[in-house]
Amino acid sequence: DWRDLPLVTIDPADAKDHDDAVFATPDLDEKNPGGVVATVAIADVAAYVRYGTALDREALKRGNSVYFPDRVVPMLPERISNDLCSLREGQDRPALAVRMVFSAEGRKLRHSFHRVMMKSAAKLAYTQAQAAIDGVPDEKTGPILDTVLKPLWDGYAILKRGRDGRQPLELDLPERKILLKPDGTVDRVIVPERLDAHKLIEEFMIQANVAAAETLEAKKQELVYRVHDAPSLAKQESLREFLQTLGLSLARGAQMQPSQFNGILERVRGADNEGLVNEVVLRSQSQAEYSPKNIGHFGLNLRRYAHFTSPIRRYADLIVHRGLIAALGLGPGGLTQDEAARLEDVAVLISGTERRAMAAERDTVDRLIAAYLAERIDDRFDARISGVTKSGLFVQLPQYGADGFIPVSTLNGDYYIYDETARSLFGERSGKGYQLADRVEVRLVEVAPMAGAMRFEMLTDPKPLPGSKRSFHKAKGRARASQSRPGSRGRRR
Repeated sequence: DWRDLPLVTIDPADAKDHDDAVFATPDLDEKNPGGVVATVAIADVAAYVRYGTALDREALKRGNSVYFPDRVVPMLPERISNDLCSLREGQDRPALAVRMVFSAEGRKLRHSFHRVMMKSAAKLAYTQAQAAIDGVPDEKTGPILDTVLKPLWDGYAILKRGRDGRQPLELDLPERKILLKPDGTVDRVIVPERLDAHKLIEEFMIQANVAAAETLEAKKQELVYRVHDAPSLAKQESLREFLQTLGLSLARGAQMQPSQFNGILERVRGADNEGLVNEVVLRSQSQAEYSPKNIGHFGLNLRRYAHFTSPIRRYADLIVHRGLIAALGLGPGGLTQDEAARLEDVAVLISGTERRAMAAERDTVDRLIAAYLAERIDDRFDARISGVTKSGLFVQLPQYGADGFIPVSTLNGDYYIYDETARSLFGERSGKGYQLADRVEVRLVEVAPMAGAMRFEMLTDPKPLPGSKRSFHKAKGRARASQSRPGSRGRRR
């Protein structure tokens, strides 16, 4: 019975499903001076959703919840996701919890899983918790500032030391959020600030996920890992050639580690090409997926990893919960032999539903933004080149997160050559051109809201590109400049 433990949920202000709660306290063990005991409690979805039932089959079919700007398509019925399973403030809820002990240096010493009954002491928003730590508590955070929030932040400082030593891949790519008007149209697009409160929850969840994978492996229990393969040597070589065009060196041949990527990112921090290098490093990475076979998680720099902390919205986490229940003898609702035998097929299925959800979310955002900008034909915008092909340039409007296309046929004044290595189009005669991540000014020419597509005209003159003449023989394509074709449009997915 953990109902007296002051676990709190920290989520987006508009969240309706709360599947994780956290608590931290200094470790009182004299053998672990300066250490911390971090607790993560997760909604016990397995108590409600049993394998093979109609509810379970539908959850597997969906694979995950899908989050659109105007609504959520939940993996589970809202009665379960937003009510019965959700760790609502002041209400008794079953949970599967992990208690982890870390040294002062952030090294995990031990952990244990427990099936408990809990009661959330407070439902907090990220901004609310952060404001309290920054010295502006409110009527809810004030009473728990010293007893709950400050120990959480102290615990995060310790976990962060471990993270810094581990050196996961640290890409800096801002995310955007669409805010809608009551009628469902776009009001504005914002870039939410990434707070320490976000990072705290992220690191607590990562450590809980690691503990789940370690426990299941130690118990020889079948599970679905969250795996992320290292970049292929071919992608590494392509990245190396590109970085050379920027005067950045990269060792040839050997498999790179996340720390080496971080070294490159640190060298360009604050430079004009910082965004460009972050974008290209991201594109060199593999896509994470689910698998019953462990290959580690390259991006997080972890040997083993599983998804445990979001069973309300991800079926993979529900599988891990069932595995823990079975392996540790925590009661009914554990992984059955029949389910364990199907994990390879299930992993393929839920990897596919995740990709499907991501594509649907992107397409919806594209259509909303296109409809929002449809009334601004002929307006000028600041943009960034987000993709380069021999057919033309993809550009993104940073203010809106919107993507559009500039056909190469509309780039006047030269014959443009596509240099795949340098991610650029350069003029055969002038040597000037455009490169991935360049900041440019564009004019909106055409919008197709239903397709989420926009076409732009380039207003910025081409710039000198180092090595463009030298790259001529490596060029993969060539296009002749001509007059604008009104029907041309495209977008990058």
